[in-house]
Amino acid sequence: MFYQKLSKFFASDIGIDLGTANCLVYVKGQGIVLREPSVVAIAAGTNEVVAVGSDAKRMLGRTPGNIKALRPMKDGVIADFEIAEEMLRTFIQKARQVVPWSRRILSPRVLIAIPSGITEVESRAVKESALHAGASMVSLVKEPMAAAIGVGLKIEEPSGSMIVDIGGGTTEVAVISYYGIVESRSIRVGGDEMDIAIAEFLKKKHSLMIGERTSEEIKIKIGSAYSLGEEETMEVKGRSVPTGLPKTVAITTSEVREALKNPVNSIVHAVTATLERCPPELAADLIGSGIMLAGGGAMLKGLDKLLAEITGLPVLVADNPLQAVVNGTGKMLEEMNVALEKSNSGAAFSR
Repeated sequence: MFYQKLSKFFASDIGIDLGTANCLVYVKGQGIVLREPSVVAIAAGTNEVVAVGSDAKRMLGRTPGNIKALRPMKDGVIADFEIAEEMLRTFIQKARQVVPWSRRILSPRVLIAIPSGITEVESRAVKESALHAGASMVSLVKEPMAAAIGVGLKIEEPSGSMIVDIGGGTTEVAVISYYGIVESRSIRVGGDEMDIAIAEFLKKKHSLMIGERTSEEIKIKIGSAYSLGEEETMEVKGRSVPTGLPKTVAITTSEVREALKNPVNSIVHAVTATLERCPPELAADLIGSGIMLAGGGAMLKGLDKLLAEITGLPVLVADNPLQAVVNGTGKMLEEMNVALEKSNSGAAFSR
């Protein structure tokens, strides 16, 4: 109790969207202070951290043999405990630089958004990593709840709201009513699976090897989930599979849409399966409120139109979809006592 009273004056509260592709950090009273790729570069053999975040991402696919650039998060959970801990420590330290010196006296209290489908063991790994990285207290909130709060859905009302949060490693689908998740589905398909699908398509159809940065660039520039009527072409550079030499090919939007078919269908199925299990009264509410898309994957062109056509419901893309989850943690921090008590994320910060 004494520590909690002191922390009101001498500790900073931090909200983290610990994503597979990107990590965003919110500091109470300051807003979003950090947006970094979830990438760490280490020295081979020693695991000594060479770079974290943007600096490390620039090394992906371009590092010499003595340096490895890797992602410590996979499918929304920690794949490498030690590297994830170092990444969190770096991000927490950077975030604390923006707070007044008086609030750096005590270690920060941290709220982390996690996928709704992860296990107790995986949840514990996230909490322990944050504690080892310098947090004094850690609490967890489910990503769809954080995203719903972040985009401004009326979760406090006894009527249905639906959020689809498409991140790098997972897609979280949830129907929320009166501060609770009534029905949900979490699948380990997201932006990363889309990038892999594009790379595999080019290898199979054009005998071209490309890296994940190139796949992501293709997805962003000409990727789509629904025919938008305009056919675009993009030149892609990579390595020829049969010769091993540099090669350039031209690909079209329809080809990329074909490449993305499987991951997009998985997301659509997650949405329809959640709707099928939704109580009739809440399903009726969705006719008016519709579906809200958040996360980086929400920016895939035409995905809203495809979901609207299949479900018959209005589909909206959130403003700043990449920031939905971290903004949700921020709102919860700003109104900590009310939000943490009423959400199903855990009632309070805990050691």
